[in-house]
Amino acid sequence: LNPINLIITQEAEAVRRSLLIEPAALAAPAPSPEQVVESVVAEEATATQVAGNADATVSSAVDDALDAGTETNVVAFERPDTGALLAPPASPSLAAPTEAVVLPLVRPTVAPAPHKPLVLVVDDSLTVRKITTRLLEREGYRAMTAKDGLDALQVLADNNPDVILLDIEMPRMDGFEFAKTIKADNRQSHIPIIMITSRTAEKHRNHARELGVNEYVGKPYQDEELMALVAQYAGKPT
Repeated sequence: LNPINLIITQEAEAVRRSLLIEPAALAAPAPSPEQVVESVVAEEATATQVAGNADATVSSAVDDALDAGTETNVVAFERPDTGALLAPPASPSLAAPTEAVVLPLVRPTVAPAPHKPLVLVVDDSLTVRKITTRLLEREGYRAMTAKDGLDALQVLADNNPDVILLDIEMPRMDGFEFAKTIKADNRQSHIPIIMITSRTAEKHRNHARELGVNEYVGKPYQDEELMALVAQYAGKPT
């Protein structure tokens, strides 16, 4: 037997024998009430002393076994007097290794922000500005408007559109002057320009190309044609 198991067995047997009633006592005359009380008090005192001795012995034996490096299989035993379970002190060095559980890292799925390209419509006609804006917004784009070149420059001071739809004939600053101005500005020269005009002569087209205009569309035009060019340069809304 393991030394600790042997000690536990001996102490438990001693306690059990101390609490047994001898057969001869059964034939003895009934004790008086005072004798019964004295006997119960004495038995409780004896049981308490024995249990305390057993606890101390077990604790000392376990400490000795741990100091000597002896592995013990004692988990718990029952005290005969109270039925309580006594367990030896836990030792981190004897604890069974716990296997780490690695849980998969689940990252929350974040939906990408919607992309709605910005289109600047520059035309002196209020009707054209409204119709073009309505068409762009129906297709999912954002739209800003300007009534001529000077007004458009003020809009560009605080905004950076993805593409510009530009008329030619406008007061104060026409489309050609406006295109020349922004193409000379390094901060805005990258903005694509789609020029929309009723001037369809070849000389006007060539002049627009020289200024850096990306596309030249004559009026009247098909909505599908214009939206295809806007999507080509500004991208499609998402």
